[in-house]
Amino acid sequence: MTVLPDDGFSLAAEFPDADHEQWQRLVEGVLRKAGKDAAGPAAEDALSTALEDGITTRPLYTAGDDAHPAGSAGFPGFAPFTRGGTPHGAAVAGWDVRQRHERPDAARTNEAVLADLENGAASVWLAAGETGVPVEDLATALDGVHLDLAPVVLDAGGAFDAAARELLGLFEKRGVAPEAALGRLGADPPGHAARTGRHGDIEEGTAAASELAALCHRSYPNLRAVSVDALPYHEAGASAAQELGCSLATGVLWLRELTGAGLDVDAACGQLEFRYAATADQFLTIAKLRAARRLWSRVAEVCGATGPAGAQRQHAVTSTVMMARRDPWVNMLRTTVASLAAGVGGADAVTVLPFDHALGLPDAFARRIARNTSTILVEESHLGRVVDPAGGSWYVERLTDRLAQAAWAWFQEIERAGGLAAALRGGLLEERIGATWEARRRKLATRREPVTGVSEFPLLGQAAVERDPAPRRPAGGLPVVRRDEAFEALRARSDAHLAATGARPAVFLAALGPAAVHTARAGFAANLFQAGGIEPVHEPVTVDAASAAAAFAASGAAVACICSSDALYAEQAAEVAGALKAAGARRVYLAGRPGEQRETYERAGVDEFVVAGGDAVAVLTGALDRIGVV
Repeated sequence: MTVLPDDGFSLAAEFPDADHEQWQRLVEGVLRKAGKDAAGPAAEDALSTALEDGITTRPLYTAGDDAHPAGSAGFPGFAPFTRGGTPHGAAVAGWDVRQRHERPDAARTNEAVLADLENGAASVWLAAGETGVPVEDLATALDGVHLDLAPVVLDAGGAFDAAARELLGLFEKRGVAPEAALGRLGADPPGHAARTGRHGDIEEGTAAASELAALCHRSYPNLRAVSVDALPYHEAGASAAQELGCSLATGVLWLRELTGAGLDVDAACGQLEFRYAATADQFLTIAKLRAARRLWSRVAEVCGATGPAGAQRQHAVTSTVMMARRDPWVNMLRTTVASLAAGVGGADAVTVLPFDHALGLPDAFARRIARNTSTILVEESHLGRVVDPAGGSWYVERLTDRLAQAAWAWFQEIERAGGLAAALRGGLLEERIGATWEARRRKLATRREPVTGVSEFPLLGQAAVERDPAPRRPAGGLPVVRRDEAFEALRARSDAHLAATGARPAVFLAALGPAAVHTARAGFAANLFQAGGIEPVHEPVTVDAASAAAAFAASGAAVACICSSDALYAEQAAEVAGALKAAGARRVYLAGRPGEQRETYERAGVDEFVVAGGDAVAVLTGALDRIGVV
């Protein structure tokens, strides 16, 4: 038996070294088998992925791609804080599990708050004012909450000053010493203006917030007065770099305001907490949070901050843009990945929105799953035990660097436009973010960015999940977008048709040949049409020119889709299309690319070809129109 030495032994010692060119040649071979002719760097480019902000991720990274050679990324707790705002990160107690509450009924909110705090949540994020609990009812909502143990984070929009004063009064009434009071007062006039369009309130609001910040600095060392909330920009469709750039511009606005009100730079930085969205794009979220700390460290340094004052305090919230209203159970998977990314990325506090958030106010089960998501990641998966576990990854370091550069360029553009308030008023933010969302909307429509349970693998027969309505967001301001919005509109048309007629709109799948031949394209077509709420009818399993008309008539459908292989299309598609048209089909689709047979098929009666990468929303909208769905 051979005994392996325990010092300096490499498991790869007897294997020859491989180089980048050898790997590229192997990639070339794989691509040739897939029908793609690419050599050298072009082979690697074929496997690369274009992201927003002009960033491209490659399939392989090496030491030569290290964006931070010789440890220049720093260490946790030291500038530039890329690797963490504190030396210990979440290694001691995990991240702050912060759950959101926005039910206007103060008594019911109190029940939910206490249930969360008793079962794993560490802090309370409480909506107040016009989008939550009435300000005068804060005491009821927080009844039984130990305010010196559980931080309370306010989100009161335009009523932030009144809500903050109410909370400060509550500390005093309950005998909580100023140095023991915990929480965030949530002053955010720029974010409120972004959401509502009330740009004229920014100046007055920042003056009131500056007074609160000065009070906190003097008397409440564990309170922060200001929220630098980037969520309004994310929710309007901003890219990761745009979200970061807007947060930097907002942070600079606050440094100007707070230092102008008499605070020094270190004290001003200490009054800010930054809020970002965490999405199911795991590595992009990790890189975004790391880049955010690096960027803010640079801003703080230039403004004169010293030592740990330049460390950014981060609150990550699972994205509302990614949440789907159909098949909402899939949202549990999305929020799990997003919260994992937020924790790995070094967020100080993480809010996991309940899976039914897009449908209204969550029930007790949804809140329980949300808070337990973080509990499992911290207590069972032990994600907090290693500080910055993604640090040193060539991919993550390079992505962090590219994202930081793109965000800095956008931040500078906002500053050249006069700062965040001027860019909001002048329409720069809405225009540029709108363009970003339009490009992403096209990817969603073509299903190049799939939404599971919505644009891919939908379940038409699933019962709707009903929830109490959530408070309405004030009108105006930047738009609010969701990935599922185009397909949700199609499904709503289908639902209305079902309610009016007792049946969903239907498409007849005219499958040619045996199942082994037509299953792939029949499955593709069924998946496509169900995404628009159109029920596929695949009975009988196979048809031909002689049986297609009768089968179509028996299906009750108004449109049909021919599904099979290219070889059988060449033999039968033209005759079958003619038979379907003669039987009254208002539109005949063919699944697959027609190639040189396009004119032949079109003359025979095929109206449209449905293919992978095509505009699914346009196809489905047209189908519903042809069927007669309002």
